[in-house]
Amino acid sequence: MNILVDSHTHSVASGHAFSTVEDLARGARERGLKAFVLTDHGPGMPGTTHPYHFSNLRVLPSSIMGVSFFGGIEANIMNTSGDIDLEPYILARLDFVMAGFHEICFEDHGREENTEALVAALQGPWVDAISHPGNPAFPIDLERVVAAAKENGKALEINDSSFRIRKGSHQNCLEIARLCVAMSCPMVCGSDAHYWEDVGRFDEVKALLDAAKAPEELVLNSSLERFQAFVEKRKAARQAAYAALPLRS
Repeated sequence: MNILVDSHTHSVASGHAFSTVEDLARGARERGLKAFVLTDHGPGMPGTTHPYHFSNLRVLPSSIMGVSFFGGIEANIMNTSGDIDLEPYILARLDFVMAGFHEICFEDHGREENTEALVAALQGPWVDAISHPGNPAFPIDLERVVAAAKENGKALEINDSSFRIRKGSHQNCLEIARLCVAMSCPMVCGSDAHYWEDVGRFDEVKALLDAAKAPEELVLNSSLERFQAFVEKRKAARQAAYAALPLRS
């Protein structure tokens, strides 16, 4: 299976990554990708960037170094209610909103409450996909999370870097992929690159998707057109949710 869009990359704005946006675009081009998404960490993570960074992503062109560009975020889930660390007026402007658990922002609350947090995030209007849900540091009810993603038209990520930096992720990720196949739930594939040479690094992801017998139509990144359609649908839903909020005095 070809993966043509990297939906999870980090620039120097994340504070602990080491490449510029142009570096990431060069990495995507050299891997033969058609697009990449900039998903710097949300402002709840110490050392990362100000909310203005995400508000101002609109100044970047839709194509950089010949590769299509999407402006997004890897937001932090901050509590068991599934709240994330960026205001709705900015979330409504972004192309792609992922959210996930990070130890520095969310402590492990146990399987039941971790699951409640992800389900709440998936049920809300702001989150398009969950990043690295297979992380064994945060045990969850995998079947319940996949069902919530499917029910709400959201996606779950298979994260290539998890196999190297989140030890023990493989079996969880394989089970998530198998459940996604069984329930026809969309998946996204991210390198989670914090350095430009890792953009489009999908060797482990591809092997896992093959093992899960995942069809291309469930892997949003396997087609630029498929990923674009998902982005447009979810962005419209976020904008509608923001427009429906009560006016602030």
